[in-house]
Amino acid sequence: MALMLLGALFNPSYGQEENENNPLLADPSIFFDKGVYYLYGTGGGKGDSDGFKVYTSTDQQVWKEEGYALKRGESYGTKGFWAPQVFKYKGKYYMAYTADEHIAIAVADHPAGPFRQQQIAPLEAPVKIIDPFVWMDPSGVIYLYHVRLQKGNRIFVAEMNTSLTAMNELTLKECINATEHWEDTQQVPWKVTEGPTVLKHKGLYYMIYSANDFRNPDYAIGYATAKTPVGPWTKFKGNPIISTQNTKKNGTGHGDVFAGKQGEMGYVFHTHNSSTKVGPRKTALMHIRFVQQKRAADKLVADSATFRFLNK
Repeated sequence: MALMLLGALFNPSYGQEENENNPLLADPSIFFDKGVYYLYGTGGGKGDSDGFKVYTSTDQQVWKEEGYALKRGESYGTKGFWAPQVFKYKGKYYMAYTADEHIAIAVADHPAGPFRQQQIAPLEAPVKIIDPFVWMDPSGVIYLYHVRLQKGNRIFVAEMNTSLTAMNELTLKECINATEHWEDTQQVPWKVTEGPTVLKHKGLYYMIYSANDFRNPDYAIGYATAKTPVGPWTKFKGNPIISTQNTKKNGTGHGDVFAGKQGEMGYVFHTHNSSTKVGPRKTALMHIRFVQQKRAADKLVADSATFRFLNK
């Protein structure tokens, strides 16, 4: 991915602004298509039982609500509509998402939807699975990164078929679980790593992920690297790269990478509503980039000066 400075798209003057007009989406993702940015995410309160709203912008500064991109009843799920990812594949637009603690994939002719399934059903899995991220590898293999609810929230990967209707459980591999102090600051029995996003840079795979329970003020973002899409994964020793330390906000986590009009790279994520209240969570942006190292793989860094909340 070509990287350039975000410039005016990430206005530092918005850095610490509390925005009452925030879309209030958790687990957000942005899909850029034909000059328009499309924003999706987990709705607050009753909103996560109705489907997924979509917001559009041409400049990343002001976001317009366009209604529901996916409605309950037109695709799998009755409640808990979480963590959508939209991508283009074979001329169609697809949304991978969580509902009822399972993963489903719906299709549309436009990024704003409506996303629907001809056969309303989730992907088959022997356990509860959440937080999908579909990766189209240059090798031609399609991978589904996701979280399995087994002995904690653990990140796994499995190959998918070309129709995006099933995983091959025989290819399943565990990628990440909570082993570092920053990933489990409250030392809880049910440890959490979740929200994976994968990039490929200079032949190396980078997995950005979140750790700690989302209600924990220390919810934060780090990354790991691997030479293959399935690992083994090595966690960056400088994690976390986005946290309360460089945003001055609690509960920073679970987002997605997006490329802008000039190929610039940003990360959209959520924070707690305030220092004393978790929800409804707020949607924010930050510039991220790779920094070349002398005798090591390029380091992924986040620019705290570019942190800002979204405005609708």
